Amino acid sequence: IAKCWADESFKQRLLAEPMATLKEEGVEFPEVIVIHALENTDQVYHFVIPAKPTDLSDDDLVNVAGGACGSSWHGKGSPKQ
Repeated sequence: IAKCWADESFKQRLLAEPMATLKEEGVEFPEVIVIHALENTDQVYHFVIPAKPTDLSDDDLVNVAGGACGSSWHGKGSPKQ
């Protein structure tokens, strides 16, 4: 992330070709993985929903639901509801 903020050309390469750019940096993923790089702005904030865990039963999920939810919002003002 810091490199994207410091190096605009790196950020543009990461946005255009994330897998190749990460590989150049020594980060590799299995070929079955697809990486999408997105940039948040003052007007656009990406909300990513993780895949549902497959190793937890519905009962397990109910037991952990309702926990604290942290926010990483760093934009100006509050996110629109």
